[in-house]
Amino acid sequence: MQQSRRGSNIEQGRRRPDIEQGRRGPGARSRKAGRAAATTTALATALVLATAVGPAAGTAAAAEGRPGSPTGVWRMDGYGTVVAVDGDKLTTYDVTAHSCVPGWITATQAGPPGPDGTVRYVVGSNAVTLTPKGRDRLVDREEGGVGTKDLYRLPALPALCTTPAPNDPLAVFDRFWEDFEENYPFFAAKGIDWHAVRDEQRRRITPTTTTDQLQEVFVDMLRPLGDAHTGLARIVDGQPTGVFGGRRPGSTVRTKELTTRAGEAVAAQLTGPEQLFAGGKLGVGRLPDDVGYLRVGSFDGYTGGDYRSQVAELDRALDALLADPDGLTGLVLDVRLNGGGSDALGLHIAARLTDRPYLAYRKVARNDPADPTKFTRPVPVPVEPSDGEHFTGPVALLTSSISASAAETFTQALMGRSPHVTRIGENTQGVYSDVLIKPLSPDFAVVLPNEEYLTRSGSTFDGPGIAPDLRTPVYSPEELAALKDSALSTARRVLAEDARGDQGPLRQR
Repeated sequence: MQQSRRGSNIEQGRRRPDIEQGRRGPGARSRKAGRAAATTTALATALVLATAVGPAAGTAAAAEGRPGSPTGVWRMDGYGTVVAVDGDKLTTYDVTAHSCVPGWITATQAGPPGPDGTVRYVVGSNAVTLTPKGRDRLVDREEGGVGTKDLYRLPALPALCTTPAPNDPLAVFDRFWEDFEENYPFFAAKGIDWHAVRDEQRRRITPTTTTDQLQEVFVDMLRPLGDAHTGLARIVDGQPTGVFGGRRPGSTVRTKELTTRAGEAVAAQLTGPEQLFAGGKLGVGRLPDDVGYLRVGSFDGYTGGDYRSQVAELDRALDALLADPDGLTGLVLDVRLNGGGSDALGLHIAARLTDRPYLAYRKVARNDPADPTKFTRPVPVPVEPSDGEHFTGPVALLTSSISASAAETFTQALMGRSPHVTRIGENTQGVYSDVLIKPLSPDFAVVLPNEEYLTRSGSTFDGPGIAPDLRTPVYSPEELAALKDSALSTARRVLAEDARGDQGPLRQR
C-alpha cells in the first residue's frame, strides 16, 4: 500500500505512474531543473489515479472490527503510513512525528473476502490485497509489486490525524523536511547533512513566503540528492504538475529524438522490422545468426487495464520471441530506454529465462524515523520458472543511465541467473525503491524512496547503479549519426563467442 513506482524521474515525461509508474498500493502510489522527468510524470499520473481523502474518513474505522477482519486502523511497518478500513472503503494518512495529512489513496473493496480472509481493494487500475494474520496484523500485497508489507493494529486514529494540519509556509516546510528525515535511507551514502540543510533553508521561510518561493526552496533541497526517485509536484486546480525530478549527474536524458535515432540504429542490425506490442513499448526482432532481440521500453502502460492485462500483453511478446526457443542461439534484451514500471513484470520476463528457481533480491524498507540504519525484516523475492516456453541459453542485456527503477530491479534479478547474463553498455541509473508520494499541502506533493533491494551479500546498487560487464558507448551523438550501435554489436559478438564455447576474458563472472 505504498504509492509506487516505479519510475524514474529522468525522462521527460509521461507516465508511470510516469512519475514513472510506480505502482504499488494504497499507501505509496509505485521515478530537469526545469521540468520533471519520468518521476515527475509518474507522479502526476499517480496522483490523478488516486483520490485524496479527508480526516473524517477513519472515524468509524477506529472500531477494531471482528477478529480476522481488516476493519480498523493500522500502522504500516515503515512508509510513514496509517491505513483506515471502514466498511468497503480503505483510506490512508501520511504521518510524521509532528504531522498527519490525508494520503492520496481511497480504495474500494472488490468482491467478498477469500477463504483465508483476504480482501482485495482497487483504486483505478491498481489493486492491493490485505490478508489477516490473527487479530492485530495484516499482510499487504500489491498487484504489480513484489514482496509484502506488514500492518499492525492501532486502537484508534492517531490524534494528529483527527484535526486538519496547518498549511502555513513554515508548517509545510517542516512537513517536507520530516518526510525525508524519517523515510529517506541515503543521506549518509550521498554525504548530505540533512539537519544542516534544514538549518540553512528554514531561514528562508517567513509567514509571507509565496508558493513559488517555497517551491524554489524545495528544489534547492532536492537537487543535491541527485536521486531520480525524488521529485516535486504542484497541485493546480486539483491537478498535479511535476515541477522537478532528480537524476544522477551526468545521466543521459531520454528525448523523442534520441528514442527515434536509437531505434534506427537498432533496426540497421535487425534482419527485419520489429514486431510491436503494448503500443510500441515492447519490440521483438531477430538478429543475424538466429539471435533473438527483445526491446523493453517500459515495465508499465502495456494496456489501459489492470496488472493482469499487462501480463497478458507481455506474454504475447514473449511468446513471439520464444516461438522456437531451440532455434535461438542467444537472446539480446534491451532496456536502455526503460525508465521503470512494475518490478513484477520484470520478474515475469526473468521467469521465462530459467528452468530453476533462484533469489532475485531481498527488499527492506526504512522503519525507524529516528534511526536511518533500521529497516524492516528482509522479504525475499524469488524468480520462479514460468509455465511458458523457456530460453536457458546465453543472454546479453543492454543497459544505460536511462535504465532506471524497475529496469534496474530487472537487471538485478538477472544477476542470479545461470548461465550468467552478460551486461553491456553503461551503469544503470541507481534507483530501486518503490516511490512514496507524500502530500505536503493543497499546493504540493513530494516523491521520495524509502526501500533498498539487497543482494545475496546484503549490499545494494543505489547511487552508482549496476555496472556493465563490458562497457561500450551508448547513444553517443557520433554513433547515432552513423546509425552505429556498439553495445548491440558487442552483444552479438559475445553471443557468437558463447555459441562457440569461447568466453572472452573481459566478461566478469
